[in-house]
Amino acid sequence: MRLGIEGVGQIGIGVRDLTRAVGFYRDTLGLAFLFETETMAFFDCGGVRLMLALPEREGVDPTSPTIYYRVTDIDAAYSGLRAAGVEPADVGGTGAPHLVYTVDGMDGYMCFVRDTEGNLVALMSEVPAASS
Repeated sequence: MRLGIEGVGQIGIGVRDLTRAVGFYRDTLGLAFLFETETMAFFDCGGVRLMLALPEREGVDPTSPTIYYRVTDIDAAYSGLRAAGVEPADVGGTGAPHLVYTVDGMDGYMCFVRDTEGNLVALMSEVPAASS
């Protein structure tokens, strides 16, 4: 089964203190700061986005990184995983492909599953934003 993975688009790192973590990645490591929200900060690391994020809910271990793999057709990739018996991972209410952001005229879709070791695996796809 081929999912059409094109490469790594983003790596997510959980943090306990966003301000402190931003200082480390921006000022100490010297990564190019992109933007920040209340719960996340984004950096460019040689064309791969690095996301620092506070836990979405209590009891979530923020220290396990997540790799986001870029795919062209997220629906087909997700269907292929489901056909292979891979179960969706409930992240933010759903594991199925869903719109996460719109930036610079692009819609970002993501879906989430778990590998055989219980690690979170994310697929991401950016497509031109749907017209309103």
